[in-house]
Amino acid sequence: MVTAFEGLPGGVAVSHLCVYDWPAADGVSGGTPHMHLTCSEAYVVTGGRGSVQTLTTAGYEVTPLVPGTVARFTPGTIHRLVNEDDLRITVLMQNSGLPEAGDAVLTLPPEYLADPQRYAAATAVPADAPEAERARIARARRDLAMEGYRALREAPEGLAAFHRAAAALVRPRLAEWRERWRAGAAAAAAATGEQLDRLEAGDPSHLAQAVVRAEQPSEHGRFGMCGRLDVYKGA
Repeated sequence: MVTAFEGLPGGVAVSHLCVYDWPAADGVSGGTPHMHLTCSEAYVVTGGRGSVQTLTTAGYEVTPLVPGTVARFTPGTIHRLVNEDDLRITVLMQNSGLPEAGDAVLTLPPEYLADPQRYAAATAVPADAPEAERARIARARRDLAMEGYRALREAPEGLAAFHRAAAALVRPRLAEWRERWRAGAAAAAAATGEQLDRLEAGDPSHLAQAVVRAEQPSEHGRFGMCGRLDVYKGA
């Protein structure tokens, strides 16, 4: 039987994001600065106006975001979404949603990055807490991440130390991430390879197994790193 992959194309995930309109200490409204370690991410802007600030070893940049913009970046890019006017984005995430499943380190001050328990306590948003309390926690962690982010912008030579601290922080979860990759992007690529092999051999049997699926968000308004998220169970 031909291998089938039932996730979204290529093992990506999709969510809808309404970027926070909370002003930070610098007077700019937006999300929590953070970095992904193994996943690329793309923003498809569907409404409003804003920008994404990025910081890499190549320097600091600001990319304007307006409806129709597709902005994407690779692992190691510290990014901060800025909401200038009701910014709304469809987010495409590599590796079946691994970015929201843990492949991210917020730019907290170094003393938090060096202590996994302290980092976890400062970044967790309890799902069973009242909405007002979840909003307070999400905003507090954003403001704390802004402290580390400002320090990195002022002294970008600190990026190498941040990279090392982030890698050490996530190391205990790498086996879990690898399994998600195997079941997602790796499985999707393997299925395509098998289909190509069969077509090359004159066997189109997988075409008879075609299916159609549709779903609505499984959760609305989750407090994410950059804003309120509508997420999909199958993604």
